[in-house]
Amino acid sequence: MLDNDAALTELARSLGDGLLQRDWLVATAESCTGGWVAKVITEVAGSSAWFDRGFVCYSNQAKTDMLGVEMSLLHTEGAVSAACVTAMARGALRFSRAQLSVAITGIAGPGGGSPQKPVGSVWLGWAKHQAEVHCAQYRFAGDRHAIRRQAVLTALQGLVQHCYAQE
Repeated sequence: MLDNDAALTELARSLGDGLLQRDWLVATAESCTGGWVAKVITEVAGSSAWFDRGFVCYSNQAKTDMLGVEMSLLHTEGAVSAACVTAMARGALRFSRAQLSVAITGIAGPGGGSPQKPVGSVWLGWAKHQAEVHCAQYRFAGDRHAIRRQAVLTALQGLVQHCYAQE
């Protein structure tokens, strides 16, 4: 399976259409997906009109430095948590010109999991200016590539839904 398959590309195009209609920009804050959402978005010709920037914040220090995630939050809640993904999504808005953001943090494996947070545990958060962050936890199955791809697909689906949703 190719990284940029037709389903991902179609979602990115749909997102771009919606953002252009609203005159909005989008930003991404990615940890376990390593910039894959930004890659899919920027493969769409003309995406510079609606994609502001992507933050790849793999380490806890990067989450703090680039997105303003409090280190104390990371120590108490962990990087794979609702609190962290919420802070990442808000930080992506704060440190960009975007009106919509997505954040992703999780455990893609093959190692790094625990009984409380097994491999495949991924948190996603979607934020709009002046609105609550919507976040959700997922348990994706498969190998590292499959888990990451499912996270990218879900991130794009959520962005499209949040872009087209009425305020």
